[in-house]
Amino acid sequence: MTIDKSAPPAITTAKSASSQGDYLEKRQLKKGTAGWVLLAGLGVSYVISGDYAGWNGGLGEGGFGGLLIAAVIIAAMYLAMVLGMAEMSSALPAAGGGYTFARRAMGPWGGFATGTAILIEYAIAPAAIATFIGAYVESLNLFGITDGWWVYLAAYAIFIGIHLVGAGEALKAMFVITGIALVGLVIFAVAAAGMFDASNLTNIAADPDAAGSSSFLPNGYLGIWSAIPFAIWFFLAVEGVPLAAEEAENPERNVPRGIIVAMLMLVVTGAVVLVLATGAVGADELTDSGNPLVLALGDGTASSVVNYIGLAGLIASFFSIIYAYSRQTFALSRAGYLPTSLSLTNNRKAPVWALIIPGVIGFALTFIGEGAMLLNMAVFGAALSYVLMMISHIVLRVREPDMPRPYRTPGGIVTTGFALVIAVAAVIATFLVDTTAALWTLGAFAAFMAYFGLYSRRHLVAGSPDEEFALLADDEVV
Repeated sequence: MTIDKSAPPAITTAKSASSQGDYLEKRQLKKGTAGWVLLAGLGVSYVISGDYAGWNGGLGEGGFGGLLIAAVIIAAMYLAMVLGMAEMSSALPAAGGGYTFARRAMGPWGGFATGTAILIEYAIAPAAIATFIGAYVESLNLFGITDGWWVYLAAYAIFIGIHLVGAGEALKAMFVITGIALVGLVIFAVAAAGMFDASNLTNIAADPDAAGSSSFLPNGYLGIWSAIPFAIWFFLAVEGVPLAAEEAENPERNVPRGIIVAMLMLVVTGAVVLVLATGAVGADELTDSGNPLVLALGDGTASSVVNYIGLAGLIASFFSIIYAYSRQTFALSRAGYLPTSLSLTNNRKAPVWALIIPGVIGFALTFIGEGAMLLNMAVFGAALSYVLMMISHIVLRVREPDMPRPYRTPGGIVTTGFALVIAVAAVIATFLVDTTAALWTLGAFAAFMAYFGLYSRRHLVAGSPDEEFALLADDEVV
């Protein structure tokens, strides 16, 4: 493939260096706004809503035992994947994150496929979280507000507006909200521990027709597999930390540290929530709840406090994933894979249309009204991106063993190979949970790939940072 190194997208004639410089000048992010502590906070905030709502749907798929086993497997996958991403982010620090890694390893097609899968995940996840926000708002009974489209619209409008002010301000606000959400989990754990009853863990009746069914695995062995998408909700989007690389201070050092610390914290919070919430009220009772932690605590002061703080936890993830989708959209647009107007930044260095357009799409998706369906669609995109990112790590290790890597993955390709196998199983699991949702998401992915094949692959911008990383290794014609 030939990339015209001097031409902005959609222009096939050669342009001067000053012309391309002007193109990139209008597409700059603010540098050095985050150290490793803020990056770790970003990683936790991406995910923390998964502790407050969504995960409990897995109890209906696999019972406590099925969800527990799935969560252990998925936690191991994420740990392995995060270690692989820590290496790639230290070697290739750019706003594209997984797309940047895959672009270097697998060329433009692989890079765009990975970026698209990530973008689908990040565009749909806030829509799912918005439905959970609505459930928490309604349970608070504030001013008679009920769950509905106006709640989702307000959430999108307020938090996209904050992001438009600038990354530094947004990340600091996110850090504070995440801290409040973590305090809420501590309050929940203290209150739920006193209500714990081991018999509540296995109170779902076993299906006598399911192979391997028992009180521990009421839907048998297949229930473990079906619970995987909900186990992913405990960790989904932590892989987005490298998207802040261009806005981080010393990204080669701070991005790997931030993503690893975030993952370790999430393992702890996920385990606490799964065991204590289920043990406090019962697996069967939690299956369909929109606010499971509040339900687990029943009536009382602790329940009310957790309800209010739970809303903060949902907002933290909603807020931070807006950041993630905007940076993924920005990177793909700046390099010409998506329309280049999406990467224009304002005077505060915030990517305006990359924030607004995916937000409009996400808001439209909330009219589906089913958080579980949206969750499964987001997990499909996430799991597919994990497959492609782990392939990228393996390819780069084999093909470019001498590439500078400030951080190296313990275990190398064995570690990421394990994550790859589990990620493939996770993609398949989304079809087990909701075939219709998975097929719709696959259709959206195919439409993006068709756009790339028919148009944007001929209009890439070699001067963008992500393409420059690739050109360092490729023998492309310039």
